[in-house]
Amino acid sequence: MSASHISQPKTAIATAPEPIKPSNFLRQIIESDLEHGTYAARCWGGSPGDAAHHDGKPDPAKIRTRFPPEPNGYLHIGHAKSICINFGLARDYGGVCHLRFDDTNPEKEDTEYVDSIVDAVRWLGFDWSQPGNDQPYQASDYFEFMYRAAEVLIQAGHAYVDEQTAEEMRLHRGDFGKPGSDSPFRNRSPGENLAKFRAMRAGTYPDGTMVLRAKIDMASPNINLRDPAIYRIRRATHHNTGDTWCIYPMYTYAHPIEDALEQITHSICTLEFEDQRPFYDWLLERLIEGGLLAAPPPRQYEFARLNLTYVITSKRKLASLVSEGKVAGWDDPRMPTIVGLRRRGFTPESLQLFAERIGVTKSDSWIDYATLEGCLREDLETKAYRGMAVLNPVKLVLTNWDEVMGPGHLEPCTQPALPHVPEGTTPPPPRHFTIGKAVWIEREDFEETPPKAYKRLYPGNTVRLKGGYVITCTGCSKDASGSIVEVYAHVIPDTKSGTPGSDRVKVKAAITWVGVADGVAAEVRLYDRLFLDAQPDAGGKDFMASLNPNSLLVRRAVVEPSLAQTLPDQKVQFERHGYFVADRHDHSMQRPVFNLAVGLKDSWGK
Repeated sequence: MSASHISQPKTAIATAPEPIKPSNFLRQIIESDLEHGTYAARCWGGSPGDAAHHDGKPDPAKIRTRFPPEPNGYLHIGHAKSICINFGLARDYGGVCHLRFDDTNPEKEDTEYVDSIVDAVRWLGFDWSQPGNDQPYQASDYFEFMYRAAEVLIQAGHAYVDEQTAEEMRLHRGDFGKPGSDSPFRNRSPGENLAKFRAMRAGTYPDGTMVLRAKIDMASPNINLRDPAIYRIRRATHHNTGDTWCIYPMYTYAHPIEDALEQITHSICTLEFEDQRPFYDWLLERLIEGGLLAAPPPRQYEFARLNLTYVITSKRKLASLVSEGKVAGWDDPRMPTIVGLRRRGFTPESLQLFAERIGVTKSDSWIDYATLEGCLREDLETKAYRGMAVLNPVKLVLTNWDEVMGPGHLEPCTQPALPHVPEGTTPPPPRHFTIGKAVWIEREDFEETPPKAYKRLYPGNTVRLKGGYVITCTGCSKDASGSIVEVYAHVIPDTKSGTPGSDRVKVKAAITWVGVADGVAAEVRLYDRLFLDAQPDAGGKDFMASLNPNSLLVRRAVVEPSLAQTLPDQKVQFERHGYFVADRHDHSMQRPVFNLAVGLKDSWGK
């Protein structure tokens, strides 16, 4: 099937919102192209295709970008940045961003990864579809055109079949200080090369016995132009095309063709592809000369990839963390994968804010992990409902409760679910809980012999139970080993928060608590950074050696009733402790499970 008949979904055209985002070099390039009409005459046939397919049909999109992941693993925080850049630029300049699977390597790709990528892009808040037509593009749907283009290159003398071994080709390629030397097969006639290439497709030759190479310049100072391989023999079942093909295009050959068939205007990638740009341009120029592709061609632009401290983003290394059991899967909340970040409690808005805040540059630099955490705090501050939780509980008994309040009495208490409501927003209903004779407090909130400046519970000191009463500590009891079993205090009548005269007794501290009568047992997972080294794999270091042994601590906690009613994936703030999320897999109202998303402030290393 020729590329002019490739059946693919149309892509929804985004409208430019207000206001335009802060400038960067990519925005400056796009704005210059729009001002000078660089792509004004470009056409779009409604789906990807060759020059004839697009001819005479003006493109309603001002620009076209693309996000082209290979479906060989789960996307990570670096991909999230790329998604936000490409979809964001298309949105802001009245364009379209294509989601495309670069599935040219059948041995490593799987539909599991395809599905996870689709879910990740949508979860981040972006879409490539229009009503009734929501499928992404796939490079494998262009295999027939890629083969056709290879034959055109061969017939024009721009490609040849090389039968050298991989080692022979490596030796003849030269290096940065020595030019390469021609293959003994380089000067075959186009007819001979075409016959060999067709035999490769027919399955005549074993895997690895020959490749098709572009014929450019073996003396080029850019090693990528020294007759790069563009097709190899590889008998492998492809997740989309099955066993139709036994030859597959190389990524550097396939990628520019995919961009051109989709009429991409700005092909945005990371800096490691900068040296490939001359081949990208060479290939498209040859195929435009041959009449296969429409002009003007796409242009490639590179930006610095994301380097985030305390994180690795190598798919191979992340896979080893999973396979060796260092983490509990790709969506472990310590992983920098999008599924892991989502389970940790990160929101789409926080990741979009992070991408915007770190900006786009052409120079490599390291971004502090605290920047990412700060974006999450900023997003959750006005969203996450509050509640009290005790993570390391010890029982506090109010010994005069029955005398002052009545035997068995439970006093109802309320507190705001969301103290800081955005302007113009209706506050949610308050949360309700009770206080009785016994409550749970944090062990660290009592000291029998307090250190200097300690303001919480110790014998003789007075504090407020937040949202409840003022109490005066009277002592504690211990077990045989000397561990504190219970703390004792007297409740001071008529000091309940929010009631007249409640502030008549001045205190220097208020502590959080949960009632024994209505508190709910919960599992709380305290996640921390996975690595102790800020650059765990830089300079060839063994990243496994810097794994943080305390990256996960599990606590048997007690939470107030409102927290137990949260739904999976819901974000909350445990007052004083930080922002948490109800685990999307393990949480239920009958067995609450919460993951620490981020503390209330950056305390790493302090």
